[in-house]
Amino acid sequence: MQKKNKFKVVSVNKSRYILPSVLTLIGVCLGITSIKLAMDGNFGFAVLFVIVAAILDGLDGRVARMIKGTSDFGKELDSLTDFVSFGIAPVFIVYFWELNELGRIGWLIVLLFSVCCVLRLARFNLTKFDNNEEWKMNFFQGIPSPAGGCLILFPIMYDLSIFSDFYKISNFSPYLVILSSVLLISKVPTFSFKKIVVQRQTTLFLLLGFALFFVSITQFTYETLTLCCLIYLSLIPVSILNYRSKLKNSQNEELDEDQRDIL
Repeated sequence: MQKKNKFKVVSVNKSRYILPSVLTLIGVCLGITSIKLAMDGNFGFAVLFVIVAAILDGLDGRVARMIKGTSDFGKELDSLTDFVSFGIAPVFIVYFWELNELGRIGWLIVLLFSVCCVLRLARFNLTKFDNNEEWKMNFFQGIPSPAGGCLILFPIMYDLSIFSDFYKISNFSPYLVILSSVLLISKVPTFSFKKIVVQRQTTLFLLLGFALFFVSITQFTYETLTLCCLIYLSLIPVSILNYRSKLKNSQNEELDEDQRDIL
């Protein structure tokens, strides 16, 4: 008797490519849903959906590399979904929350952010490094689109936190969107956190930090998100200094090699 072939949605050899793409698609669904939530006036959950989409965006690439499931399709899918989740959804949330009161100016700011985001993603896809410039993989040119999308939501996070009892910053929303738009297409080096080496002796402290973050994000959600945005902004000058230091060391090493070749 002949054995019946079992129906398979995807072959075993290709199944490892599915999980990263599933995470990416879940992220874009969250981004689109956040727009609907903002239209209904539920800005708190709209912000949370974008944050979860940003977390998934950081995970899908790492998962793909861990299970050796990287592909050109996954790379293109990631860029397209990033534009929806972080180039459209966050700025629409801010538009329904504050920018719509500015009329045509508010809509122009929305278009500015979206255009800058798509330009940033196009440049990222074309960025390549030489073998002697692998250290540059630890840096982005400008802020990444998930960071830009989360930063423009900062005033909403702040407004939903207890910090808003002391001072209101909703009027700064247009300026923050413009600033984030400029940072997206700028060449300001920012940490990519792609290659983080954790020393064995610091593992315990890292786990403790994750535990404290989990507790704070569940108990003081918007306060924690507000502080995370402030920490990220404070890291930008640090990343610039670190980039310049590594660039100087790299140039000195190339100069030493050229002198050795001459000798």
